Amino acid sequence: MQAPEPAPRVIDAHHHYWKLEAQEQAWRTSDHSHIARDYEPADLAHELVDSGVDATVLVQSVDSSDENDRLAAYGASCASVAGVVGWLPLDQPQAARAELARADTASWSGVRCLVGKRPLDWLNEPEVISLFKGLADQGLSWDIVPVTPDQVSAVGSLTRAVPGLRVVLDHLARPPVDAAGWEPWAGQIAELAKSPSVYIKISVGIDVLTGWAQWQPAELARYVDWALTNFGPQRAMLASNWPVILLRRSYREAWEDLSNLVADTGLSAADLAAVQGGAAIAAYRLQEPTNVT
Repeated sequence: MQAPEPAPRVIDAHHHYWKLEAQEQAWRTSDHSHIARDYEPADLAHELVDSGVDATVLVQSVDSSDENDRLAAYGASCASVAGVVGWLPLDQPQAARAELARADTASWSGVRCLVGKRPLDWLNEPEVISLFKGLADQGLSWDIVPVTPDQVSAVGSLTRAVPGLRVVLDHLARPPVDAAGWEPWAGQIAELAKSPSVYIKISVGIDVLTGWAQWQPAELARYVDWALTNFGPQRAMLASNWPVILLRRSYREAWEDLSNLVADTGLSAADLAAVQGGAAIAAYRLQEPTNVT
């Protein structure tokens, strides 16, 4: 009798660990006092089990070499971490290459730096393009949240210049949920989705969480549907953004609500499995976890 196929892995494609006194989080303000404490693997472990999550992608939350050292330690010691998105100063190619050589990148699946709404004109510089070509050759993806039309245009230009680079848009690319808006976000999503190497995370970023007085998942429904319509389930991945999500919802409740929003779009079981894990495995080239607790 043939053994049954193993169940698809469920992957949380975006979360953080941090030690408050060890890193200055410039993005955190007085509005975020609820999450102003340490968050370590032990704080998340039971939540993953309760939510049926098999593995995670750990993402940097500050731009520093020290952050990379912390991420490496978590990646080496935490069995649930299947991949790490580390930090590189991507607008400074020489410094980025030096950090890439210095850091322990054994668990890295991607790279990121925090950009906010700053111009991304530097993405057009030849040395930066060369850097991204090297990252693509190493199998590393790039996480980014483009929120302005100019940023979207710059990201689009880079995907054409480096077609082998996998680009991951964090937190639905910051939809205008708080204003119940649509454009230019919807058009930007459609434009970025034209590149087959671009993926999107179905998660809620800090701007939306800060703007909400309370958790309102129904307000996300049309944005989730539009992202799935344009990217398809093979390029859309479910992500918690824990512990930032704790500003408005517990891990288990948020994961369930986001999963339901995806399921409510009418996906087949296979497509739902892709959003819950398959897309993250493809975007980040994740392997079966081999590290120890």
